[in-house]
Parts: sequence; structure tokens; C-alpha cells
Amino acid sequence: MFSHNDNLQPIDQNVSLQEKLVSIHQTIQKKFSFIDRIAITIYDPETRVLKTFMHSSGDDNPLENYQSLLDEAHSLKEILNKGKPRVVNNLTTFENSTNIHAKRIGRQGYTASYTMPMYDKGVFFGFLFFNSYIENVFNETTLNDLDVYGHLISLMVAGDFKIVKMMNAAIKTTGNIVHARYPETGGHLDRMSRYSRIIAAELADKYKLNDDYIEHVFMFSPLHDIGKIAIPDNILLKPGKLNSKEQEIMRSHTKIGKELIDDLINNFDLSTSDNISILKNIAEFHHEAVNGSGYPAGKKNDEIPLEARIVAVADVFDALTSKRSYKNAWSNEESIKILLSYSGETLDQDCVNALVKNEQAVKLIQEQFKESDTE
Repeated sequence: MFSHNDNLQPIDQNVSLQEKLVSIHQTIQKKFSFIDRIAITIYDPETRVLKTFMHSSGDDNPLENYQSLLDEAHSLKEILNKGKPRVVNNLTTFENSTNIHAKRIGRQGYTASYTMPMYDKGVFFGFLFFNSYIENVFNETTLNDLDVYGHLISLMVAGDFKIVKMMNAAIKTTGNIVHARYPETGGHLDRMSRYSRIIAAELADKYKLNDDYIEHVFMFSPLHDIGKIAIPDNILLKPGKLNSKEQEIMRSHTKIGKELIDDLINNFDLSTSDNISILKNIAEFHHEAVNGSGYPAGKKNDEIPLEARIVAVADVFDALTSKRSYKNAWSNEESIKILLSYSGETLDQDCVNALVKNEQAVKLIQEQFKESDTE
């Protein structure tokens, strides 16, 4: 009566999205042993960038920390234009392609691919790839089965993102109240979150960061100052220097931010969600300094979570290069000099160097997310 084993039972358990993807891959391989890799890319509609996000093939991953403009990925864009998945049973079709994605897949040795676009309520949000080292494996029978698994994976990813989106929406609403009171703009959050992603991606090799981590740093970094909602106007908006008592109250925003996020985690039942510690660390520790002079805990160097060190650099750089009621915007060159002077003292040296190294990507973000006249 109970002899049957549900191969997909792990996806109902309290495990990460990555573990669920691996479980589905293992189940597929029991029937289709030639499916060697399942991979997911996520689309950012604001910048039209495709970003690698997750895969099921362990160390066998030719596209770690890769991103590309959708407009430059012509074969993938064609999938959207046609509104249908794509079957390639012999990847030598793309052997003369100039696209880095196609070249890396080819060098890895994959020879066949099935690509499905992923949608959430009709809105495109990424691609799902089934890759094989064997040619001509994707016949109609195989594809019909893979379609079922593909839509299951798409629903899982969309569901996971939906939880984060709901939480971000709640925090954004709260954050809008903060920014209505505090002289920072929505553009600041757009820019600093993308600077954070640049830094994390640049440090990926040294710190062994996967795409999942990088994406969550990007998603969670705008929430760093959420605790400022509880700071009184006479302190938050004071044009002059704060006295010691006022500084103490202002510094409490990191503790308050952590408490607010703890409440959100409890209210949205997110305690087991992937990478939730990244969010908590960013809110609580983004004002720590590598020399121990920061707050709230006076942590030093590697005692400070990497995500907090990343956000600190992104936040300071955008503050320097942005106009405020009390100052004009500084040039990138001037701001980089200041960052370098802080490097190894208050700001993490690796994070500073990572941002400085990507000056062109920084300029592109500044062009895409300029301040409007109304902000």
C-alpha cells in the first residue's frame, strides 16, 4: 500500500530553491539520463539585462556570474518574438556565433538544448534551459515530458520571487515614507542596488559567490536604511551637525531596521526563505567599519558580513555623487579619490577596488537612473 516513493517529495519540504531544482533534475535523469544541466536566467526589465541565476549541475557551470543585454542575445530574443520554446538538437548551429553565452556553452561540450521562456501572469521574467552533451535527444515525447517539469520549475521560481516581491513592496511602501522625509531619492536606491551587484559580481571568484547570492544582494540592498522610518524629523532632517545624543538616536536606525525586518520575516513567514540572512545583515551592519569604528557592534574586517561591506561602499559612493539639499554632487573622479582614501580604514578594500574597476558600468547605471527634476 505504501511501496511507492514520491520522487518529487523533496520539493514540498523546507529546503532551498536550489535544492528543489537539483531534486527535479535528479528525477528527470531517471527517465532522461541525457539531461546534464538545468539552468535559469532572470530578466531585469528596467535595464533589459539577462542575468544567470541558478543551475543544477554543480561545478559544471560555464556561465557563472554572467549577464547580457537581451537585445544582444538575438537567438533568445527570437524566442520571445515567436512566443514559443526553442529546440536545438545540434549546437554546432551556433558555432560561429559571436555571443559569449553560445561560445561558453559550446566550449563546455553541450551539444543539444531546449529553452523555455518563463512567465508570471503573462509577464516574461527569464529563461529555463535543459542542456545535454548528446546530440538529437529532444524528440516530441521527451519535450512533452520536459514541458511539465519546465512549467513546474517556472512556477517554483515565480513563487519564490513573489514572496520577495511582496516583502519588498511592503518595505518599499514604508521606504517611500522614509524618503518622503529624508533627502534621498528613489534614484539613489536604483543606483546603489546596482552598484552593489557590480561589486558582488566582481568579487565572485575571490569569495566563491554564486549567482543566487549576487541576485539577493541586489534585491535586498535597497532596504538598508529602512530603520530611519523611526527616527524623529528634528534629527533626520537636521541641516547641521548632530550632537552626541542625536547621533546615538540616528545610529539606532540599524537596530530598528533589523527589528522591522524580523517582524516582516515573521509576518510573511519567511524564516526559512533562501538567503534571508543577507537581508538582515545588510540592514543591521551596513554602517560597520573595517577598522572597528562603526556601529552598532564595532565589528572589524571579516567580522562584518560581506553583503554589509558591499552595500556600505555602494551607498557611500552614490551619496558622494548625488546632489542633496545640503551639497552639490561630486564628480566620479572626486568620489573615487575619497573612496580610495577610506579604503582599508572604514570601507572594505576589496569592495572599493571592485567598484573602481568597473567605472564604465557605473557610468551606464548613472545614465539609466538619473535624478528627475521632481526628486
